[in-house]
Amino acid sequence: MAERKHVAVLMGGWSAERPVSLWSGEGCAAALERAGYRVTRVDVQRDIAAVLQELRPDVAFNALHGPFGEDGCIQGLLEILGIPYTHSGVAASALAMDKQKAKAVMKAAGIPVAEHKVLHRLEAAKAHALPPPYVAKPVREGSSFGVLIVKENAEHPPQELYREDWPYGDIVMVERYIPGRELTCAVMGNVALGVTEVMPLGHGFYDFDAKYAPGGSQHVLPAEISPFVYQEVQKLSLRAHQALGCKGVTRADFRFDEQRGGGGELICLEVNTQPGMTQTSLVPEIAAHAGHSYEDLTSWMVENASCGR
Repeated sequence: MAERKHVAVLMGGWSAERPVSLWSGEGCAAALERAGYRVTRVDVQRDIAAVLQELRPDVAFNALHGPFGEDGCIQGLLEILGIPYTHSGVAASALAMDKQKAKAVMKAAGIPVAEHKVLHRLEAAKAHALPPPYVAKPVREGSSFGVLIVKENAEHPPQELYREDWPYGDIVMVERYIPGRELTCAVMGNVALGVTEVMPLGHGFYDFDAKYAPGGSQHVLPAEISPFVYQEVQKLSLRAHQALGCKGVTRADFRFDEQRGGGGELICLEVNTQPGMTQTSLVPEIAAHAGHSYEDLTSWMVENASCGR
């Protein structure tokens, strides 16, 4: 590197995913320093535009998660300031963050998604919107915040949706519960990397603690599934990445029900445009399995950064 690029690592923010973002950001900042970049850690607050105008970094490494960091808002600000940035652009970020719209785009691209309904949380709390079992989740949150699983014999919908202090927005998605195995695949540029099976340990599903607490889940990489299903997950992950218009690194999550139909049912749950980059996160692990160290991965993301994404 003839001149050390100045990279501002954007982390923190004020969404429910602030702690995860701080962990991701610190890990990425340290890796970029080891790779030879000049790094400034930026805990993003509402004055972020003024902070960035003063810093004038060569690249903004977006390690934010959740609303304002993952939904096109910070991306739009970086476009206005003319600062090249990592991950997906304005439109793809906004689209992937809206579970209802993302599912519509993926379904149109031939990617299997679960049957679902979108409604006000108070309506979802009154009566079952779908026959149990089903999952109720906020339309615009990540890290499994606000996800409620309704079991087969449940007499009524989740009453948490009535809470006056419900922090995840009034619109929820109710979707058919897909039993089976949790699979995930990272996409780097236009290459689908390996497929991991995620096995939560002591958790009902891959919730916040299973994702981020040490020992919260077991990652089996490569996933012990048939070569056909493995390749199908890779193919659908790349197709979803491209259909949504994503850039840089993404991660697509799936459920695989081996018992359904002849060859089982594979369903795409969502695409994460700002996947976690903590030490227990899936993407760094998948990238390492493909031969990309943590430093190589973060450096690639910096060199891939641009405006107009």
